[in-house]
Amino acid sequence: MNEAATPQNRHTVVIIGAGTAGVSVAAALRRSLPRLDIAVVEPSREHYYQPAWTLVGGGQYALEKTRRDVAGLLPESVRLIAAEVVSFAPDDNEIILNDGSRLHYQFLVVAAGIQLNWAAIEGLPETLGKNGVSSNYRSDLAPYTWECIQNLKAGTAVFTQPDTPIKCAGAPQKALYLAADYLRRQGRKADLRFYTAAGAMFGVPFYSRALDQVMAGYEATPVFSHKLLAVDGAARTATFETGSGEEKRQEVVRFDFLHVVPPQSAPDFIRNSVLADAAGWLEVDKSSLQHTRHANIFGLGDCTSTPNSKTAAAVKSQVPVVVGNVLSALQGGGNVLEYDGYAACPLTTSAGKVLLAEFCYGGAVSPSLPLDPRVPRRLYWWLKKRLLPYFYWNVLIRGKTLKQTHKQRSFPDTLPSIQP
Repeated sequence: MNEAATPQNRHTVVIIGAGTAGVSVAAALRRSLPRLDIAVVEPSREHYYQPAWTLVGGGQYALEKTRRDVAGLLPESVRLIAAEVVSFAPDDNEIILNDGSRLHYQFLVVAAGIQLNWAAIEGLPETLGKNGVSSNYRSDLAPYTWECIQNLKAGTAVFTQPDTPIKCAGAPQKALYLAADYLRRQGRKADLRFYTAAGAMFGVPFYSRALDQVMAGYEATPVFSHKLLAVDGAARTATFETGSGEEKRQEVVRFDFLHVVPPQSAPDFIRNSVLADAAGWLEVDKSSLQHTRHANIFGLGDCTSTPNSKTAAAVKSQVPVVVGNVLSALQGGGNVLEYDGYAACPLTTSAGKVLLAEFCYGGAVSPSLPLDPRVPRRLYWWLKKRLLPYFYWNVLIRGKTLKQTHKQRSFPDTLPSIQP
């Protein structure tokens, strides 16, 4: 890294986070302006292709293929600062790092990802990775998920989803589908249950009704409006809360295997800052991705207030918007691009088929191909397992862009035949 080209504490563009969004923006800006002074602040030395962790947990992908070194992903002329951000000073155009130093920016891009709040569930941190309790939301635990599924001969397998926004809202049920498919292929019968704090299988009704059929096909039981409160690993019990107000009650469920998705939020340094909205997310305009109160700050990815599903596909659509609007602002112009809320969730309904849910703001069904997206297809399994990882490592985070292909399409209300 060339750190001698600029003063150590001052950069034209500072990017917080070297995840999918941060690395992609840095690379795209560098492609557009090769001499642009860019710094990326990131405490971790490792970068993961997280969409594959569900496949790891289902025995369909090798964990080591999901990891790369952060330093090797950034363009050579981009400065990497291995530090944590602790607070913002937007009136001074500065961020404060964990060593007390201050970093000055002309433009700030916040791509800090999402925070997994494991300790919000009583007893969970102490039992993760043992007693049949796992989660595909941690790289070191995804292989244990697969181990538990292989060892499940019968009994009860419980899969949970919290009451907060989460990255990849379909991932909790993907874990169930891959487990159900494996058990079916092995001729085993287990009691599969999906406990979700939501009131439906998916936030977009068009896709939710199709996923109801996938659950029925596996004879799995959805349990709605149930929030996980506590886990007792030694006793193999999970405590859920359901109801509201005076009608609230707790329900204790015994399990042989428990896959937990923890509550999630923006990182603490964002949600406790002057840049957050009332819910604690980085407050940006949902179209321009510019901060609502500070014109030289932009945000994208999981940490923002945009009302879209938090997926890598959303980041793919957000990167050109942020890059285009930052470049315009550098030249004294206004915002030139808008984000339409596009997100995609490749729901692995089995080891061999994927239901590709694509949608924009308001739940507008917006598939890339003129095929009924409610039908699980082998084509999309190839896309999920082969093409998307290649696209991720060689196109997206290299700052290359492809033409958007999604568009709003209409389909009959009648459900097609759905075979997981």
